[in-house]
Amino acid sequence: MSHAFAKDDAGKGEFMSYARFAIYYVPPEGPLADFGAKWLGWDVLTGRKVPQFDVPGLHDITMTPRKYGFHGTLKPPFRLKEGQMIEALERAVSDVAGVLTPAACDGLTLTQLGRFLALTPFGPLDGLQSIAEACVRDLDGFRAPAGEAELARRRKAGLSNRQEMLLAQWGYPYVFEEFRFHLTLSGGLPEGDAPGWMDTLQVHLPDLSAPFVVDQIALCGEGQDGRFELIHRYTLTG
Repeated sequence: MSHAFAKDDAGKGEFMSYARFAIYYVPPEGPLADFGAKWLGWDVLTGRKVPQFDVPGLHDITMTPRKYGFHGTLKPPFRLKEGQMIEALERAVSDVAGVLTPAACDGLTLTQLGRFLALTPFGPLDGLQSIAEACVRDLDGFRAPAGEAELARRRKAGLSNRQEMLLAQWGYPYVFEEFRFHLTLSGGLPEGDAPGWMDTLQVHLPDLSAPFVVDQIALCGEGQDGRFELIHRYTLTG
């Protein structure tokens, strides 16, 4: 476990233990973040459970993404390499943010990706792609190598040769040209259920104002309860 020093709502300091870390896009406080927390039942901003929307079946279809909170992955979850400290990771994330330029695309849209639902960006995506690639590449010195059990689990998806190469080098098969930014809204849905859930989502989604801008990255940690929470945000100032 790695430790970070955090303050609770009363301003009292306490050490938090994290099993893994990740670099996410976490929507800023506002309608989209509020929706995501209520849809999943977990607020990644505060690290707390929140009541879900009163929708039959919602708890079950969000069990998988709930632990991660409402986010878009930039660098997938990783364990800290032996000998590395969270303070050094925090400085490195700050350094990366300091050279990255904010990215804007035309907006977000509700999308079915395979068997799950997500919000995905549309329009020019090169800037967002560059942010994700920098997070994967420039922070990889902090990542402990993936264990055999994790590699085997990834391979069950049936990886292409290129995805296998990415998994071996970066610990995750869906990075660089295989990366597709998304904010996950469900786990895998039974065959034929996606259209009904898309209709339900349209009722609860806030206005997805355009453009969609990523001007911050977030260092998040997986707590002892297996759920991720925000450690710190970093504004992109490059």
